[in-house]
Amino acid sequence: MVLARSTGTIDLHSHVLPGIDDGAPDMATAVAMARQAGAMGVSRIVATPHVDHVYDTRAATIRSAVAVLNEQLAREAIPVEVLPGAEVAVQRLADLGERELRQLGLGGGPYLLIEAPLSPAAGDLELMPYDPRVRPRRIVLAHPERCPTLQREPERLKRMVLDGVVVSITAASLSGRFGGTVRRFAISLLEGGMVHNVASDMHDLSGRRPGISEHLRGLSTTLPGAVELEGWLTREVPAAVLAGRPVELPPELERSRRRAHRIGWALRGGRGAS
Repeated sequence: MVLARSTGTIDLHSHVLPGIDDGAPDMATAVAMARQAGAMGVSRIVATPHVDHVYDTRAATIRSAVAVLNEQLAREAIPVEVLPGAEVAVQRLADLGERELRQLGLGGGPYLLIEAPLSPAAGDLELMPYDPRVRPRRIVLAHPERCPTLQREPERLKRMVLDGVVVSITAASLSGRFGGTVRRFAISLLEGGMVHNVASDMHDLSGRRPGISEHLRGLSTTLPGAVELEGWLTREVPAAVLAGRPVELPPELERSRRRAHRIGWALRGGRGAS
């Protein structure tokens, strides 16, 4: 039996499953990651291993690994529940069948986590909600703040949000883990009301470790409104995603001292030194 908390932060994006992709290399690390996340207030973790041309991960493999990890967490009395999911590369959508895509949904539900391309060219990304292969599903877009194309053309992301795409940024981006350009863009997205969720995208216990809320709270001076939205970003929206409910547009953030500068940077597609 899984000893899950009834309330707490829900982490929609993680690479906690052992030996599946570039995340946890073994069970001991996976358990330690879950333990650390639980100590930070996380009650549920969605395991989202890569499904791309490097890791041809299958839904059946993910479900099996989730079951084994949950059993181990229960044995060690770690009050965290792991749920199945996947981080699907845009390029894989063409060759994944409808049944497989359905089984790769976050928590087994209708939302599919799609990886924002990290390459300089993202193609017609904003047309994805209308792709007949994707249309039956709802989209959560992973780490768009790290996508060079969207950094240059943030209006493309805005169009996706208006078309119903749920935006999930990586918590560590807000603390500069991926450089200054990514941090500035991530903050500008929060200011502009284009972020629905903040997740860990944890891979290990060192470079890309568990942690969500502390990165938001680190914005208490730069962007005070982000702290006020913590519950919405880390509990309410993820709960709606897992339940298959619609997700509303983000509530307006309070104005900060740097709002005008940040919004101007975003609309110019600003790129600064990392």
